[in-house]
Amino acid sequence: MIGKYEPLEKYLRGLPASQEDATLTFQFIEQMLKETLPASAHEQHSWWGNQQQGTQVESIAWMDAGWLVDIVDLREKWVRFVRQ
Repeated sequence: MIGKYEPLEKYLRGLPASQEDATLTFQFIEQMLKETLPASAHEQHSWWGNQQQGTQVESIAWMDAGWLVDIVDLREKWVRFVRQ
């Protein structure tokens, strides 16, 4: 199940070390994953929480890559990641 978000992890890992933040649209992330994000990602800020415990496998992808979610705009459908 964690593998589903592996393309996002690889993308974030591949960004230059000098880059301190990355703003991605939900559409860009969905294209990368080759599937639609769950409805909760579009409707709930908590889906984008920075948690390494529990059932939110999506957060493991960006946290293992060394990033944290900084801002989520559910209306405009984008998320900003910052380096840990």
